[in-house]
Amino acid sequence: MTDPTSQANYTEIATEHVLFKWTIDFANQIIAGTATHDLRISKNDVGEVIFDTADLDIESVEVEGKSASYEVKPKHPIMGSALHINLPSGLKSGSLIKATIKYQTTKECTALQWLAKEQTQGKSFPYLFSQCQPIYARAMAPVQDSPSVKIKYSAEVTSVLPALMSAIRQSPPSDGPAHDGKVIGKDAVTYVYHQPIPIPSYLIAIAAGNVVYRSFPRHPGKEWTCGIWSEPELIEAAYWEFSEDTARFLASAEEIVVPYRFGVYDLLVLPPSFPYGGMENACLTFLTPTLLAGDRTLVDVIAHELTHSWFGNGVTHANASHFWLNEGWTTYIERLLLQVIHTPADRGFSFIIGYKGLQDDLEMYVDRPKYQRLVIDFEKGEDPDDAYSRVPYDKGANLILHLERTIGGLDVFLPYVRDYVSTFMGKSITTQEWKSHLYGYYEKHGGAGKIKALDSIDWDAWFYGEGLQLPVKMEYDSSLAESAYKLAERWDSSRAVEISKLSFHESDLDNFSSTQKVVFLERLQSYKPLPSSHVEHLASLYKVSSTHNAEIRLRFYQFSLADPSSPVALKYAAQAADWVIGGGTGMVVGRMKFCRDVFRAVYKVDKDLAVNAFQKEKNSFHPIARKLIEKDLKLPS
Repeated sequence: MTDPTSQANYTEIATEHVLFKWTIDFANQIIAGTATHDLRISKNDVGEVIFDTADLDIESVEVEGKSASYEVKPKHPIMGSALHINLPSGLKSGSLIKATIKYQTTKECTALQWLAKEQTQGKSFPYLFSQCQPIYARAMAPVQDSPSVKIKYSAEVTSVLPALMSAIRQSPPSDGPAHDGKVIGKDAVTYVYHQPIPIPSYLIAIAAGNVVYRSFPRHPGKEWTCGIWSEPELIEAAYWEFSEDTARFLASAEEIVVPYRFGVYDLLVLPPSFPYGGMENACLTFLTPTLLAGDRTLVDVIAHELTHSWFGNGVTHANASHFWLNEGWTTYIERLLLQVIHTPADRGFSFIIGYKGLQDDLEMYVDRPKYQRLVIDFEKGEDPDDAYSRVPYDKGANLILHLERTIGGLDVFLPYVRDYVSTFMGKSITTQEWKSHLYGYYEKHGGAGKIKALDSIDWDAWFYGEGLQLPVKMEYDSSLAESAYKLAERWDSSRAVEISKLSFHESDLDNFSSTQKVVFLERLQSYKPLPSSHVEHLASLYKVSSTHNAEIRLRFYQFSLADPSSPVALKYAAQAADWVIGGGTGMVVGRMKFCRDVFRAVYKVDKDLAVNAFQKEKNSFHPIARKLIEKDLKLPS
């Protein structure tokens, strides 16, 4: 089956390269310009090329430099409007043809968020950024918007603010004067980029704002470079947070798999409305500012995003049904990196934290059990964002961990991982193709014994199983979790004790890392909710309701709102809602891991509070987050 989320005819004719010539219009909040596709024909006499679009204003089309007839079909609510372009007759398989579409984006564009200057750190200039995964590149440009189509691209972007893309900058130089020395916010500069490695369309990305660059120290013996982009107000904090670990993570990942192919690995810290922790756009990972914890405790997100350079950006899922091949493999390798760089205990600890998130999301889909599966049979035109959860990440990572253990451990497994990446690098594959290669590898490198081990895995249960449990009970190294478990157990045992007689101290958490504090608060959620007086005392003692660490703060709100009818839930529901909408600043906590979980928890306590808080700042959230929060709060779209 072709991609269930695309209307493009990419099996008959497919883009190999696209040139974008864009002008960013901040005043009218549009990108206007052209997309010129170099298309390879794979079916004789193909009569048209079909692109995915969504809410684009198409002005004209040329094929081979001549005006061409086209039709924009009626809009599908999920897949958008198919753009059909007529082609000359007699085209032969293997030949190339060029098509240019002149167009502009519109206010309805789901891929782009335009921020007013008040929503930025500097408060002086507007900001633009994109988010194209899973199916929103079509709202930014006419493309064959399927991960089955991998394209090279070039871009010439004219902007009065510095512009970044998911490609290698050709001019002006990143390490030269900001905005090529011109006046930021006033003078137009054309930024030129080239992406020589074929990537899926969801990795096309753009950001433009008052951003500055600082390079990280070169890693010994490496040709690739790393650096950080952010608003000037954050560059010192961002550089400190990420400069120590980024190149080290990337070099360690190369030792596990194969060399990094993209030449540049830069980071961009975005304004807080960015809806994800990170997005692995090629050459330029987008990051949420909630990672700037000030103690480098949240840099593991970098390990995850750079691992996508091999799993997702390199070996890509063929369509949304196989999304776990991206995220399950990336999560598994990310945690293996933690073992290589830190200790085996850190790897186990990360699986423990992930398992709690997996459990929460499996419960969220009890009424839609199809989304509890690893391999989801999407219907044509079904919204893949409805299935977005921890399931592909953590169920997938646990399957691969189970596979590693079943096959005989890392010494036996890692050579296969390298062969898998080498075999499929640059390709888009399905789960069945992955499994066939796995069996083929161990037939050659292990024989009947390894095949018998693979046959012992209940593949159907892992791929298509539903419910709240994994097919196998997984055991993890819990040594780093023990102190958190013991403190949570002490609090659970204290529920009948008067507050004045409790023996807890502010120093209880002094030797806890941020992740141990997270596990402590998550462990408390596994017990019956504590009395309101105890929750209040815990919040006051440990300062977890006012911490700037968003991971800890989220877990505290989940813990304190666990009994929706309790007095303390009413108190902290108001505080939690105010936190995610930015307390009147317009600087919302847009990362969906935080805002969606908080809105859902607040909704259980006080529906009106949740809805009113969201309505107050809904236009400050990214369009993707806005759409999904509206579903969470059962609002009409």
